[in-house]
Amino acid sequence: MNQTVRRAAVTVALIAGASGLALAHHSYAAFDMTAQKVITGTVVKVNWTNPHTWVWLDVPNEQGAMDTWGVEGMSPNYLARRGWSRTTIKPGDKLTITVHPAKDGSKGGSWISAKRPDGEVLMMTGDITNP
Repeated sequence: MNQTVRRAAVTVALIAGASGLALAHHSYAAFDMTAQKVITGTVVKVNWTNPHTWVWLDVPNEQGAMDTWGVEGMSPNYLARRGWSRTTIKPGDKLTITVHPAKDGSKGGSWISAKRPDGEVLMMTGDITNP
């Protein structure tokens, strides 16, 4: 195999491998994308971090105790381009969030939309309040 062909083969292999890695973290395999669950609770923590934001809420359960739910959102950069900031959601905020629930039954999901008590809707995609 001559040097040019070898370099081309290595370049193609590296590009193909890198593209798979770049897309790998965007998998929604942990979530049931065919189902939706609505939870209502109080925000206790917001992780405005890459590659995905997380919002943690205390959600009352049927026994009257609190369950802590983790909800995964889009990246801070993606959300900032849609008008969000790290203070759009803060600890103490009350939210009703629609999620694609975790497949394993754990208290978590992938954020679809949320509504504040005043009716304001917060979307993860599109404009900040419009789908």
